[in-house]
Amino acid sequence: MMGKAHFIIGTGVSLSLLALSGQPVTAGAVAIAGVSSLLPDIDHPNSILVTRALPDRLLRILQSAMLLVAAAVLFYAPLEQPWNSVLAAIAVIAMFLPEQALRKGAFVLIGLAVIIFGERYAPWNRMGGILLIVFSLAPHRGITHTVYATAAWTLLLYGLTGSHGSSIWIAGGLAYALHLICDSLTKNGIRPLPPLKWKLRFALMTTGKKSGKRVERIGIGLTAVLFAAVFGIRLIEYAARVYLQLSS
Repeated sequence: MMGKAHFIIGTGVSLSLLALSGQPVTAGAVAIAGVSSLLPDIDHPNSILVTRALPDRLLRILQSAMLLVAAAVLFYAPLEQPWNSVLAAIAVIAMFLPEQALRKGAFVLIGLAVIIFGERYAPWNRMGGILLIVFSLAPHRGITHTVYATAAWTLLLYGLTGSHGSSIWIAGGLAYALHLICDSLTKNGIRPLPPLKWKLRFALMTTGKKSGKRVERIGIGLTAVLFAAVFGIRLIEYAARVYLQLSS
């Protein structure tokens, strides 16, 4: 499925299920559901999540910054020759990398920074940095589209937010899993339990084709109906409570 369909279906259905289970739908749960609905496609450099996190303008800034990094390393790094020259050359080469490779490299550096500096704030940040590096370097619909990745992401959210209630990690886990379920509708399907070669594939659609757009519209429509039913009832109940309080 396309990114917009993943976002609408993953976020809408996960929040609806969260409400039906009696969990509070908080701002944090909404935000994490939205991110998690797109997260499995972090392995694709042109996905919505990746291009929004690292837009073209930011890439140009990063490429320009590489020249300053190269100069700083060459003249001020406390290294002996030829290592400072080698590192400076690597920084210059990074300026000319294609956008896809540059985005992957940026995510790897962010992951390393989270591992190095984030652990002092929360031990779970190390796991987050490792996941970011692995996810960004993985081939498309590889490890990110597995039961293992779903469990790891849910466990990470639980470790980081579990002390504040269960809404956030439940919403994130559901939205991530819904992305995989949606991708299992395509002809390529997913391999949820590697190294097993078994694929979860219903072959109902092909992304970008008319059949795919038809299935996406049906999924979005059903999501809208579910969302309206769940939160419409809640809105009516809330309005009724307010009315009774005002009239008493």
